[in-house]
Amino acid sequence: MFADPGKILPVILVIFAFSLTDTFDTVGTFIGTGRKSGIFDAKDEKALEESAGFKSKMDKALFADSVATSIGALAGTSNTTTYIESAAGIGVGGRTGLTSVVTAVMFILCLPFAALFGIVPPQATAPALIVVGVLMAESFSGIKWSDIDEAVPAFLTVLFMAFAYNISYGIAAGFIFYCISKIVRNKAKEVHPILYVSTALFILNFVVLALGII
Repeated sequence: MFADPGKILPVILVIFAFSLTDTFDTVGTFIGTGRKSGIFDAKDEKALEESAGFKSKMDKALFADSVATSIGALAGTSNTTTYIESAAGIGVGGRTGLTSVVTAVMFILCLPFAALFGIVPPQATAPALIVVGVLMAESFSGIKWSDIDEAVPAFLTVLFMAFAYNISYGIAAGFIFYCISKIVRNKAKEVHPILYVSTALFILNFVVLALGII
């Protein structure tokens, strides 16, 4: 990829786009499913933000996910990251890592029948996503809808996730409109600098995608 100097910038942008998307996609999925399962709570999220190293449960989970994603990429498989569909398993009682182990074993046993399962149309499996949506909607109760600074970004986050069919795009919209709402209401100093940097990178990512550079 780096043999042609003229392609170095697009390659770097591709790496950046994938890294940014996977990071926020994973964090969003972990928080959503983790809260639903009871594995992660507000204390764990705070520990993720304030602690160094791999001390919190979230740190360890994110490290495991990054290792799996990297190994999967090297092996040429589909992205072996977390999926929001895991909420369906959580909804029927899955609460520990053993759930994932059993699911993995079932996938291995199904490999010889992959062609047969492939004829099942998406319409037959789509209802499972409705169940996932219902389970995840419980988190809406934690949003301070009376606070316009939080309500608008949260609403647009959900809206963009639904219409773009992409968790990371929804998170990007939330970041962007959160910064905009704070700036418009003369509360720009309340926003952490890292949030401004992340927002700028998200905007850059969208501009690059719109221009067709990657």
